[in-house]
Amino acid sequence: MMDAVTRSLEPLAQDELTNINAYWRAANYLSVGQIYLLDNPLLKQPLTKDHVKPRLLGHWGTTPGQNFIYVHCNRVIKERDLNMIYISGPGHGGPALVANTWMEGSYTELYPNVPMNEVGMQKLFKQFSFPGGVGSHVTAETPGSIHEGGELGYALSHAFGAAFDNPDLMVCCVIGDGEAETGPLATAWHSNKFLNPATDGAVLPILHLNGYKIANPTVLARMSHDELDSLFVGYGYKPYFVEGSDPEEMHQKMAATMDAIADEIKAIQDDARNNGNMTRPMWPMIILRSPKGWTGPKEVDGKKTEDYWRSHQVPFSNVVNNTQHLELLESWMKSYRPEELFEDNGDLKPELKALAPEGARRMGANPHANGGKLLRDLSLPDYRDFAVAVERPGHTMAESTRVMGNFLAEVMRRNLDTANFRVMGPDETASNRLGALFDVTERTWMAETLPEDDHLAPNGRVMEILSEHTCQGWLEGYLLTGRHGFFSCYEAFIHIVDSMFNQHAKWLKVSKEIPWRRPIASLNYLLTSHVWRQDHNGFSHQDPGFIDHVVNKKADTIRVFLAPDANTLLHVTDKCLNSRDFINVIVAGKQPQPQWLSMDAAIKHCSAGIGIWDWASNDQDGEPDVVMACAGDVPTLETLAAVDLLRQHLPDLKVRVVNVVDLMTLQPKEEHPNGLSDREFDILFTPDKPVIFAYHGYPYLIHRLTYRRTNHKNLHVRGYKEEGTTTTPFDMAVLNDIDRFDLVADVIDRVPGLGSRAAYLKQFVRDKLIEHTEYIHKYGEDMPEIRDWKWPYNS
Repeated sequence: MMDAVTRSLEPLAQDELTNINAYWRAANYLSVGQIYLLDNPLLKQPLTKDHVKPRLLGHWGTTPGQNFIYVHCNRVIKERDLNMIYISGPGHGGPALVANTWMEGSYTELYPNVPMNEVGMQKLFKQFSFPGGVGSHVTAETPGSIHEGGELGYALSHAFGAAFDNPDLMVCCVIGDGEAETGPLATAWHSNKFLNPATDGAVLPILHLNGYKIANPTVLARMSHDELDSLFVGYGYKPYFVEGSDPEEMHQKMAATMDAIADEIKAIQDDARNNGNMTRPMWPMIILRSPKGWTGPKEVDGKKTEDYWRSHQVPFSNVVNNTQHLELLESWMKSYRPEELFEDNGDLKPELKALAPEGARRMGANPHANGGKLLRDLSLPDYRDFAVAVERPGHTMAESTRVMGNFLAEVMRRNLDTANFRVMGPDETASNRLGALFDVTERTWMAETLPEDDHLAPNGRVMEILSEHTCQGWLEGYLLTGRHGFFSCYEAFIHIVDSMFNQHAKWLKVSKEIPWRRPIASLNYLLTSHVWRQDHNGFSHQDPGFIDHVVNKKADTIRVFLAPDANTLLHVTDKCLNSRDFINVIVAGKQPQPQWLSMDAAIKHCSAGIGIWDWASNDQDGEPDVVMACAGDVPTLETLAAVDLLRQHLPDLKVRVVNVVDLMTLQPKEEHPNGLSDREFDILFTPDKPVIFAYHGYPYLIHRLTYRRTNHKNLHVRGYKEEGTTTTPFDMAVLNDIDRFDLVADVIDRVPGLGSRAAYLKQFVRDKLIEHTEYIHKYGEDMPEIRDWKWPYNS
């Protein structure tokens, strides 16, 4: 425990201490003004209710602590020429970051309509949590931010993601003690076992213990000093404690601690980079214990406020109708002595301005926090070179994701020198058939190794930890600071990051509307080990619903691809790696499966995203009697097997096969840029013929995407209906009525005028389903005619 060391040191001379404390007061003053004031920003007139916002929104409790940290980061940046960004983890820390970036000038550079004077200060105050203004979080509009902080738990994984492959970068990550109670944050502490001091940057976690959440004490704040020390030593950190409430004492402690930590980080990195010492270090961290709502009103209406949960949001809100509260607000703001902090015109005093770093060293102007500025294109091989040779549809077998893995391995190889591509996943890279990556690189690992360990190395570029939250957090931090990556996961468990997906989608949506934000590489998911092939895991591993969650987001942000075979998967993967500012979701199986399209055909098909498979259709000389549509690898297989049965038993039936790769083509063009126009949709699906649609996921989604289409009334969708168990691959299809026999029965039920032959076929498929059940219960595998089926036609 390091607090005894820092207490004995006083590195700040009196004038520096005075100025740092004044800078902090100024940031606190600006923060309070943002929460409360519409006008009269410098309090040149007596405060009246007309100067106060009618609706008081925002959070004060975390703000003074974050202002305190920011000014001390500025000090070490300036003295040591550090390259640092600031991640604000506690919720609603917006006032602090807006205040500090305005004071350092980066805010005004990006928003010239908010100048550094009294007029600008008034605009700064009014816009906060106000219609047409800015939010209370550290949003995408806030200079220097890569993390919103509105949803707790992800700050630390974002920080480490930003530091990977950024050897000169230091990431100051402020973690609120409420946030520290979340599962994702608890796991993210282990990121230090993956940080390479030779090639990566540094993360400085600052656990800010101010005691309370919204209305309760926090768990970590009620732990003893020794218990906290033991906890974080156990996590592999060297904790430094900065504790107290007296401003001058706290400034001296914090300055001494920041100096000691900066020296220690430099020594760790120098030892690794100059001497080759790759022993996992005990990285330093700070445990900052300060009052919640520090420097705010100690009591309101006779009730404790500072250092209590009542200061969490707005310490008192009835200002307009309560004269005592109005007087309290004026007294509070004047306690910061604004006349000592700002010129008469509202500009910051010169001696305080001088404390901020300059240019790109300002945390609000650091290019790593606007990662698109630093983004370099990947060096990509020609995906065609990895194609599966398909001379005849359905007669070649391959594991699609293994083919994709060969492509990704070459992507990795070509970008090793630039160190700007990583693959993340929760211990499933090899399981998901991406093992070719290990021919090029290892798994990232800085912890202890044993001789029998497989593919572990400090310089590995495949990152695995059994926490989907941490994998996604790492990748988001990596992308937001200007690099590229891929995230593979079992389909059923990607739901663990539903809310993280939400936040990243919202970030992208907002950032696209901000002129100074540069596009970043897309967040790419590969979902495999999917619902239809959970042969040994069973019902718990069967859930295709992430797609439903994804399509709720803005159409200009999300893409969903269902690759029916390896060549389409290669094309889609290349497309996703070349894209910017999207979230791309790719669903593809990892088991051996028939390959349908040559590479030339796959390119044409994927370029459109949807199309008629003419080689599988027999309606070329007229209108179809039925459209058999499919999306997903297993639905495609079962659809084609059903078409084969129809052609054998009902040769006069005109069948059109439509395959969907880009799911968003089903939406109208007015709703999604990849959507088909109504005319294009009617050409493919007809305006009035039955459509039997075999879909990978929950059937309702297809209806939701197509409800406005002309022929929606004739659309019948089969998909996963929450039936599953540990069973054979084909039986999974049978349990959910998506199998070839049930699809044939659907055609018979919906195509009029098939005559007596249809009755015999209906009985045939019914008997086949009974035969199937009897067979698997006796032999434990699917019937040979199912296992060995191949598309029997040449064209």
